[in-house]
Amino acid sequence: MIKKTVALLGFLSCGSFFVSQAQEKQDYTSKVPQYKFSNDEKKQLKELESNPLLKRFAESRKELAKDPHRPIYHFTSPESRLNDPNGLSFWNGKWHLFYQGYPPEDTRQHWGHAISDDLINWKDLPYAIYPNPERASFSGAVIIEKDRAIAMYHGTTLGNIVAVSKDPLLLNWEKLTGEAVIPLKSDKKPFPPAIFDPTIWKKGDYYYSLSAGRENMRPSNMPFATNYLFRSKDLVNWEYMHKFIEGDRFTLPGDDGACPYFLPIGDPNGNKYIMAFFSHMTGGQYFLGTYDKEKDKFYVEKHDKFNFGPVGPGGVHAPSAYPDGKGGVMIIFNMNRGKNTKGWDQIMSLPRRLILLPNNEIGVEPVNTIESLRGEKQTLSNIELPANKEIVINEVKGNAIEINLEVDVKFAQTFEMNVLRSPDKREYTKISFQKKRGYYAGRRYASIANHTTGHASAITIDNTNSSLAPDAASRPPETAQVVLDDKETVKMRIFIDKSVVEVFVNGKQCVALRAYPTLSESIGVSFKSIGNPSLIKALEAYQMNAIKY
Repeated sequence: MIKKTVALLGFLSCGSFFVSQAQEKQDYTSKVPQYKFSNDEKKQLKELESNPLLKRFAESRKELAKDPHRPIYHFTSPESRLNDPNGLSFWNGKWHLFYQGYPPEDTRQHWGHAISDDLINWKDLPYAIYPNPERASFSGAVIIEKDRAIAMYHGTTLGNIVAVSKDPLLLNWEKLTGEAVIPLKSDKKPFPPAIFDPTIWKKGDYYYSLSAGRENMRPSNMPFATNYLFRSKDLVNWEYMHKFIEGDRFTLPGDDGACPYFLPIGDPNGNKYIMAFFSHMTGGQYFLGTYDKEKDKFYVEKHDKFNFGPVGPGGVHAPSAYPDGKGGVMIIFNMNRGKNTKGWDQIMSLPRRLILLPNNEIGVEPVNTIESLRGEKQTLSNIELPANKEIVINEVKGNAIEINLEVDVKFAQTFEMNVLRSPDKREYTKISFQKKRGYYAGRRYASIANHTTGHASAITIDNTNSSLAPDAASRPPETAQVVLDDKETVKMRIFIDKSVVEVFVNGKQCVALRAYPTLSESIGVSFKSIGNPSLIKALEAYQMNAIKY
């Protein structure tokens, strides 16, 4: 949301925006047409059929689809740029995705809006939240009550704003009070130094809200991620309580806790919670821990990342998340760009389902409805990979494809896969798995005889050679830890969609980045077993169909 420059590429990210009091009084009415809809769903659907914005979106999608790097089965904005997902929620039998859109006639952030039955096939709706009285409508979250949806978001120049919608498709939104309910600054003491990117939930008689921030900590006086807790009984009058997180020994100096989503995970009667958030320095990540509902404190027990390097270019950016009703959490991210593309830039990741595994581990899989887009299938089995020889699989090709693998890496030093590969290998994106080459779990000094607990394995994705384009920015290889049992084979699900590659491993880890091959023939797949032979026990490949917006 504030413009940053990384590797000569500008991308937009979460953050606060401060201006003078004089500027706060400006008229920020949007230049984008805004429509009032009926409160009956059948009437709404009829009104949408002739809505000028939706007609404009449809024409824009047709034109933007000509770009060879524009994904076909990941959500993209119908027009112009895209930034943070906001307020992922489930209302009236539909999933709702809001996001920061930039209408061409008024390129300040508005909340874009789409709905889905399955989190995969989306239908565009008109912009939901328009700026004014705020300068721009930044990131926030949505909670669902029996009779209404409540959005809380950051309105630049003012602070955090609450808006409410009650109609069947959440087309009409009303902002409470017409100003910020939590202002940027207050005479009340204590009051936090930063107010932006709020989330919201309800417990008992109170609504609670976290506001993102970063604060210098003693004794080093270096900045660390901080989140500030507020509560209210009426959504209008908010009381600042305290810093929310206890036990963060994990984030780096310079990280911040932007775009937080605080949700229960696992046993619905338990107190285990996950807090997904975004750092402007290192991208998407999460805390797992215990929510003390008496003290209203979150005690962090575990930390991991969704982005395993710098925030960009081409990284996993900000989250939006919502409970799935079965103890899991549905989560989606925007992925920032690695190359200038005309008329559009960022995209959404595939929606992922997070679950709580034993030993405080988080499991991650793509939402299973992605299978609805599968087309032509290719199946292979028992592909023996000799040591140190690259094997091209001619039967499997594509740049909009899903590939499922089961691999026995045996004693190979590295199992390597290349996708989006040109025949001469001038362009390729490398995926590699290294068994027991991840972090060492450390020593147990209580027992000298049994002092080791082993190594994790490592999954890496590397776009260093993905593109010959001079303006396609590579990033340091993404390497994530994945803990596998000794007898567990490696199971990968690889999703390739024009300029994005996402790799899920054994339902326990995911790495993703952007890649921009320039050659039309960069659609090949190859494998290599380094050091010793390995065996691909099973391979399934599906050509993927496009979302029908």
